[in-house]
Amino acid sequence: MLKKRIYQCLGAASLALAVGACKTPELVVKNENRTVPASYATGTTSAASLDSANTGRVQWKQFFTDPNLQELIQTALQNNQELNITLQEIEIAKNEIRARQGEYLPFVSLGARADVEKVGRYTLQGATEEQVQIQEDRRTPDPLTNFQVGAFANWEVDIWHKLRNAKKAAAIRYLATVEGKNFMVTNLVAEIANSYYELLALDNQLAIVKQNIGIQSNALELVRQQKESARANELAVKRFEAQVEHTRALQFKLQQSIIETENKLNYLAGRYPQPVARNTQSFNDLLPATIQSGSPAQLLANRPDIRQAEQQLAAAKIDVQVARANFYPSLGLSGGVGLAAFTPGLLVSTPQSMLYALGADFAGPLFNRNGIKAAYYTANAAQTQAAYQYEKTVLNAYVEVSNQVANIGNLAKSYDAKAKEVAALNQSVDISNSLFRYARAEYTEVLFTQRDALESKFDLIETRMQQLNATVNVYRALGGGWQ
Repeated sequence: MLKKRIYQCLGAASLALAVGACKTPELVVKNENRTVPASYATGTTSAASLDSANTGRVQWKQFFTDPNLQELIQTALQNNQELNITLQEIEIAKNEIRARQGEYLPFVSLGARADVEKVGRYTLQGATEEQVQIQEDRRTPDPLTNFQVGAFANWEVDIWHKLRNAKKAAAIRYLATVEGKNFMVTNLVAEIANSYYELLALDNQLAIVKQNIGIQSNALELVRQQKESARANELAVKRFEAQVEHTRALQFKLQQSIIETENKLNYLAGRYPQPVARNTQSFNDLLPATIQSGSPAQLLANRPDIRQAEQQLAAAKIDVQVARANFYPSLGLSGGVGLAAFTPGLLVSTPQSMLYALGADFAGPLFNRNGIKAAYYTANAAQTQAAYQYEKTVLNAYVEVSNQVANIGNLAKSYDAKAKEVAALNQSVDISNSLFRYARAEYTEVLFTQRDALESKFDLIETRMQQLNATVNVYRALGGGWQ
């Protein structure tokens, strides 16, 4: 009768524990918005193409055809330290999966133990052991030694899939780190290409400066001759000298920029400063690649950073499930089997030396669950953050593509206008020099014309570089470069 009442009390307590533990607080869940516009807003009358062709799916070796640039990118993908650091983060995430997977499997250990104990004679344990014979005509040793060897196991039964979900979240975060690496590769390829085109532009600007120094020096000699024949004054000579020195100063500034850009490329390639191979003469023949932007919906699959944000969001949602499972009771099993004896020689005396143990515990939170609630609310807040981060990443990708597609069109028009400006100013330089030689133009007109011509040539090269960079940037924005 007494045993029956004990079982009834234990059953009631277990029921109360289960009911109290399974009640979870209500949450306000944020669901991410996955809709994107049907086309890109480029701010121009010509809309971006809506067919399935997408430049972002083109491999970088096919997109960048310059062999020198290809070699730079290949070297960077092997040696870049930042990229190699990211690869180790992937390994760390992979080990996290392995650790989480081990948590929902039984923990089994093998061990051996030896100890000695001397208890007082006038104690219950001491008085009892004195009367006990471990074998016939063999009393309990004093001091008492104990030798054990065996296997022991602990296992938390994953009845609520808490541990499996934790492993699943770790696996998804591993995939997120892989996408993070891909996004880094995309940015690295784009940065190298932009710096390479900048280096070609600086080389061409330096060549123009050197050419202008020769033209200005000839004009300076002409002014000096005219001064000797009383057709010009010292002021004109000094103004032409100042113009030559100004251009020489610009030459040194460009040489420093070339050194810094070369060093930047070498840094990105993971190597110490060295000359960067390039074909400077090919810069004027480079034409921006034709871009197929596809549809904005393709960004969700093409852009590594969007896929990374999506994986992080999925992992955060699973974290909420893991935190919810903490409200439920947990079931743990433990057990062990082995041999134990007073002396090593008796360990093999089976079955007398055999020991085993088996236990189970079923427990869950009942009162003062504030810590579990806090973890649950924190997991939900992190999931909400991940949802907003996903939406932000998609929006940023859309804006980047829209800006660069519009930029390509506007830069093409700007380059055409700049080319006409350069042609007109080149003719103006020849005309002004001829007029000045026959005293039909002031020296200031020659100076201003030469200055304007130099600036326009610089602007034309700058515009070409911006065109090439815009092409690279839209390729990156579409998700290209990591393939």
